[in-house]
Amino acid sequence: MSDAGPSGEGGGFGGTGQEADPDGEPPQEGPEYLPCIGDQEEAEKEEEEPSAAKQPRLDDDDEVGFRLHETGLKTISSVGGGQGVVLNTEKVCFTCCTVLSRAEDHGMTAGESEQGEEPWCQNGENKETITPTEEGGDEVEKSGQDDVASQRQYLGLDFSQNPQMLTGSWAEYTHSPENYLKGCKWAPDGSCILSNSADNVLRVYNLPPELYSGSWDLLSEMSPVLRMTEGDTIYDYCWFPKMSSLDPETCFIASSSRDNPVHIWDAFYGDLRASFRPYNHLDELTAAHSLCFSPDGSQLYCGFEKTVRVFYTERPGRDCEERPTVVKKQGQSGIISCLAFSPSQSVYACGSYSRTVGLYSCVDGSLLALLPQRHHGGVTHLLFSHDGYHLYTGGRKDPEILCWDLREPGRVLFSLPRTVSTNQRIYFDLDPSGRYIVSGNTDGMMSVWDTLTAPPDGSEEILQPYLQFQAHRDCTNGISIHPFMPLVASSSGQRQFPWPGDSDDSGSESDEDRVMTSEGNREDNALALWWAGPLGATGEDGRQEGPTALEN
Repeated sequence: MSDAGPSGEGGGFGGTGQEADPDGEPPQEGPEYLPCIGDQEEAEKEEEEPSAAKQPRLDDDDEVGFRLHETGLKTISSVGGGQGVVLNTEKVCFTCCTVLSRAEDHGMTAGESEQGEEPWCQNGENKETITPTEEGGDEVEKSGQDDVASQRQYLGLDFSQNPQMLTGSWAEYTHSPENYLKGCKWAPDGSCILSNSADNVLRVYNLPPELYSGSWDLLSEMSPVLRMTEGDTIYDYCWFPKMSSLDPETCFIASSSRDNPVHIWDAFYGDLRASFRPYNHLDELTAAHSLCFSPDGSQLYCGFEKTVRVFYTERPGRDCEERPTVVKKQGQSGIISCLAFSPSQSVYACGSYSRTVGLYSCVDGSLLALLPQRHHGGVTHLLFSHDGYHLYTGGRKDPEILCWDLREPGRVLFSLPRTVSTNQRIYFDLDPSGRYIVSGNTDGMMSVWDTLTAPPDGSEEILQPYLQFQAHRDCTNGISIHPFMPLVASSSGQRQFPWPGDSDDSGSESDEDRVMTSEGNREDNALALWWAGPLGATGEDGRQEGPTALEN
């Protein structure tokens, strides 16, 4: 285990598993126009090196810019709706995702997108934007709440037709039998995606650079740049919420597995940074069933049976705060299976395998409300709306996602039907605008609901999917929407069982042979990226471009 050093601004780790900058400070933002990374010679040099975002450590005297260039975000441009395609030869600002050189060739000034819109930052936040005034001076505009709300529409999601599959990863999950996936999650800055699978390995994939350049016809199968192996079945995993590839100190992942402490993995180099060790009343090491960082990243909340333990991110070890969910036989019983934080209030929600959902105060962990038992199975995933007024919950072996009105705790606004016929955790996600909810099903379908079509009077009713299509041949268990691009990631697979009566007429076949025979037609273990934006984006040469589906 690596010893934890001083934490960064967001409570990040600075252990021996990663070298800090010479002055011990995180990379500083430039005063106005941030310097871009490298020139043509440096770009040619990088082509000879691995394209992974996570490369071997650099010396202390290396420039921060080279670390940033290793994140694989080589040509980020304004990508609203797939417009504004930029060639690889142009330099870009990695903080604002805008073209800084050769802009005059397109009749633009630095800091402007080709659509004349404000640049969208890589981590989903609008940094300080420089816009020339009529007098030739610079005025700095800082985003407010209205700016953030309007720029969420910049995602450009378009579900008027089926999303098109761009690329994915399939061969990676064929090395071991029944290596089905168990979810995927985009990094908060959108630079990479994390997957979990039955072989107890967390894999990190870089976002293909061809998506930035518009060279969709050159997309090939994705390969992971990092593999982090746990010792047993992985219960839960999550990104540090302040993660940014611009600051390697903030790039880490928390994971929990059976009979193991909570591990903190370096998502830049793949090392184990630190561990949080929870113990039960018998002083035995116990595993957390769910994980979630607080919004500011300073605390890590871990779910156990009838208890939530809170660790401080900057202080690994066994010291923690215990918050029981059952007091004097009153409260939320069962194993706390999922956690989520409200974006607008100091409140967090806990889902339990006892089919209940509770709302708690972040200050002292006191129970604020216990929602009625409406789910047919244990709650496996929950998600707050972006305004904090609604809470979406879904369970295992449960045919619906429920939307709760937190202004009247206990009231269900509407339900979203889906097919969940197993105990597997089936994730769903809400797009940054708060309009679309996307979920998978155990039959391989992907469903999209438009919350704007919900009844305006708030009367509870079933909201039918706005769009539904066959995404995988097997269970679509993971859904994650990119924080600022019209991309949806999905993962598929489930534990397979032999069909009754398979190979009964052949007594020479072993049980294993029968399993493989029955799985041959059903198994689909894959990670897929889907384009959910407008089709027919126009490139610089005037050609109509569009995503090309890859067949696995």
